[in-house]
Amino acid sequence: MKSYQIILVPLFLVLAFQLKAQKEAIYDATSIHHPLLSKNGMVSTQHMEATKVGLEILEQGGNAVDAAVAVGFSLAVVLPRAGNLGGGGFMLYHDNARNKTTAYNYREMAPAKAHRDMYLDADGNVDVQLARMHHQASGVPGTVAGLLKALEDHGNMTVEQVVAPAIRLAEEGFPITFDLARLLKLYESRLRASSETEKIFYPSKTTYYEAGDTLRQLDLAWSLKQISKRGRDGFYKGELAKRIAKDMSANDGLIKRRDLAKYKVEVMEPVTGTYRGHEIISMPPPSSGGIHLIQMLNILEEFPIEEMGHNTGATIHTMAEAMKYAYADRSEHLGDPNFYDVPVEWITSKTYGKELSEKISTESATASEDISPGKPNDNESDETTHFSVIDKNRNVVSQTYTLNFSFGNGIVAKGTGILLNNEMNDFSAKPGVPNAFGLLGGEANSIQPGKRPLSSMTPTIVLKDGEPYFVTGTPGGSRIITTILQVVMNIIDHKMNVAEATHASRIHHQWYPEDLFIEGKGISMDTQKILGSMGHSVKIRSVMGSTQTIMILDELLRGCSDPRRPDARIAGY
Repeated sequence: MKSYQIILVPLFLVLAFQLKAQKEAIYDATSIHHPLLSKNGMVSTQHMEATKVGLEILEQGGNAVDAAVAVGFSLAVVLPRAGNLGGGGFMLYHDNARNKTTAYNYREMAPAKAHRDMYLDADGNVDVQLARMHHQASGVPGTVAGLLKALEDHGNMTVEQVVAPAIRLAEEGFPITFDLARLLKLYESRLRASSETEKIFYPSKTTYYEAGDTLRQLDLAWSLKQISKRGRDGFYKGELAKRIAKDMSANDGLIKRRDLAKYKVEVMEPVTGTYRGHEIISMPPPSSGGIHLIQMLNILEEFPIEEMGHNTGATIHTMAEAMKYAYADRSEHLGDPNFYDVPVEWITSKTYGKELSEKISTESATASEDISPGKPNDNESDETTHFSVIDKNRNVVSQTYTLNFSFGNGIVAKGTGILLNNEMNDFSAKPGVPNAFGLLGGEANSIQPGKRPLSSMTPTIVLKDGEPYFVTGTPGGSRIITTILQVVMNIIDHKMNVAEATHASRIHHQWYPEDLFIEGKGISMDTQKILGSMGHSVKIRSVMGSTQTIMILDELLRGCSDPRRPDARIAGY
């Protein structure tokens, strides 16, 4: 047995226990609000098997990037709802010795044959099935290129070493969890619609896998071996690329071999800001996450949040109003910066944050119809997964990637074992018409060949006194940005430890619809009544997000894997 500790967090139940105690890994299981403590490295992911892989890489001498890349490939096997080879995402890497953070944009790209009105029917309405559940819903995948580019730039291990654990999990199999068994039944109609998908995830036409059964994915193992042998070319060229393109051609898809061969990873400068003396580092466009996280923090910095109290009526009201202004700006000003001049400096400026803060009434809510996107001055899916890694040298990786919906469009490219994304739905199929997450978009996020769709993914690193303080991120579609906002506020404003910040109830507002969503029963009825009296339309919804957060404090790593999603695990040594 490995000498490390694990926290297993099933849905709605936090069960903390020690597998093996040692002096370098300390955990007090008497409180669900006590984080896991570790001295050297720590890995936090949405699946226990992937966490094991990441920790094994760290124990073998790999750094944070080596571990993160191995986790990324392994999640493609064990977390098919979101882990992927056929999707895309974002990585932040903070080199502690150099005090430099690098952003990797490996978001999917629209194929060359994509065009602005490709999802509109004869009447000019959006064909939802075509935009979400068809081969045409898939953008050119970026995950493999992104992971391997980061490995090439900053890793210590070879491609073969970091892909080997994923090959083992695909070839030998892994135990199906209760959650995966549940999801395969929940999404049965979509997944059985593809014969390739059906043969992987269902033992027969009429039976299901149950928890504890072993799931083997031999076609996926073959695909991973192509990558192990040939690196990037093993996915974007050769036999694997040929199989993907052939499957696309046979099903009216748009991705050709030349689209795969031309895919590019963008190495970018992160977007940065400050909040009460802390440096906030996050992902730039085409992620909307970092830019609007900083925008909301700039607004909220003008209010005495700590004095107002955690999740009081006054604090929730103020947060909700800040969220409205940010999401209004998102609808008009955000898109792929290679195709649209995103006014990053203006949106993230303290001046604009103060200007918006002065529009917020402390007494009543502003109707969404009375809020419109700001104008720059002359100076200027729910089913995603996140993982965080810190190594012994305090290098940090914050990485979020996705297929968009659970299991993407539900289609496996024939002979590859690879689920395809439906990220083209994240474009504005018709400006002004909400997407699957209710988000409005404009011309800035219209479909164009080679363009990357707008995203809400918000991998984030926070520095204190110039040193890494905590790393976090989450899935959650449109709620990703507001979830990360609240983790940051819980730690900085409300002085919570990482577990308390994770467990605290969450809220969300996205301008339209005109609703203030609150999580479960975590906000008292008295507070809900206060919010209602201020003009908020309060709606109860299910849990929001699945944060994977690690903090460095007093030379120890302190981490917590969110209990809102089952199978998540955090481990350190």
